[in-house]
Amino acid sequence: MKKNLLKSIIFIISIVVMLFFFLNYSNNSTKGQNIVETYGTVLNTDDSEMIKCGLAPIGYQEVEVLITSGEYKGTKVTASNTLNGKMDLDSHFKKGDVAQIALLIKGGEISNAKTIEVYRQPWLLALFITFVIALIIFARITGLQALFSFVASLLIMWFYLIPSLLDPESEPLIITFITLLILSAIIIFSVAGFTKKATAAFLGTISGLALTIFLTIFFGDKLQLNGMTQAFAETLLFSGNTDLNMRDIFFSAVVIGASGACMDIAMDVSASIAEIKIKRPDIGPAELIKSGFNVGKAVIGTMTTTLLLAYSGSFLPLLMLFMVQNSSFSRILNLKIVASEIMRTLVGSIGLVLVAPLTAVFAGMIIGKVREKNNN
Repeated sequence: MKKNLLKSIIFIISIVVMLFFFLNYSNNSTKGQNIVETYGTVLNTDDSEMIKCGLAPIGYQEVEVLITSGEYKGTKVTASNTLNGKMDLDSHFKKGDVAQIALLIKGGEISNAKTIEVYRQPWLLALFITFVIALIIFARITGLQALFSFVASLLIMWFYLIPSLLDPESEPLIITFITLLILSAIIIFSVAGFTKKATAAFLGTISGLALTIFLTIFFGDKLQLNGMTQAFAETLLFSGNTDLNMRDIFFSAVVIGASGACMDIAMDVSASIAEIKIKRPDIGPAELIKSGFNVGKAVIGTMTTTLLLAYSGSFLPLLMLFMVQNSSFSRILNLKIVASEIMRTLVGSIGLVLVAPLTAVFAGMIIGKVREKNNN
């Protein structure tokens, strides 16, 4: 009991420190640029320079905002809001909204103000807290361990993976594999501890991801995909990053997308084998591997469909558009954006299929040699 309490305290402190570091970094991201980001309540709007083009407003909106946070709290400013007719990016403000704004500071005074977005942070925080509460209530110490790995994964991706991918000299696939190596170790060992079943799950995951990278490169070349079908890929290039290898960044995204499901399957198979060994201490490696194969078959059946549904859900409007336009099946298949998503789904699914038997072999060999009940 005391051991679990100590673990809980350690994980809570670690999570708080990591979140504080991340939020502190985010709050100082514009330091030294004479730009202050804050938020306030919209008091009034002027839409006289705005026109309605179909469903999307285009033009210029003036927004009067009462700043409600930070050094300039209580100050009224008039912020500009440019509307480009892109409903996925533009925000049209109305009275009573809470707006995030950027202030240009010169000589200690506000020189200019521009709207950024609707301020959604409080509700996002409420959603995150709900997730944390549900995790802790239903999983207790395991929930804290999962939360630790969740926050750690976020920090590693933000502070290592993304900056590394932005370096035109880097090799995206190598960087991605190193990142997934670290993330797999953190996620698996923080949840399952430094046990033999965790070691087997880790080895199965990494082996499966290595094969997934190979398949991604092979079929990506054969399908002649350049990575420009990803959202905001063109925006990234045109923002001054023309030297980036977008093809390999797309391949990295495919592997990252499959990595979570690979870890799930690896842990399911490894934990099942460990449990069998506890119930049947006399069972040998060969029988454990066979049992692992049987468990893997059951898990793979649902997990591959999960990937299909996840990727299809993200492109639901596009699928509806194909239906409306009566596009032929052949034309749909050969579209670059569709071929990219099919490759993403199928390569990820093949990775899942490979992870299960690989983990079964590793777990059978590692756990099968253990005779003591407590070593699993």
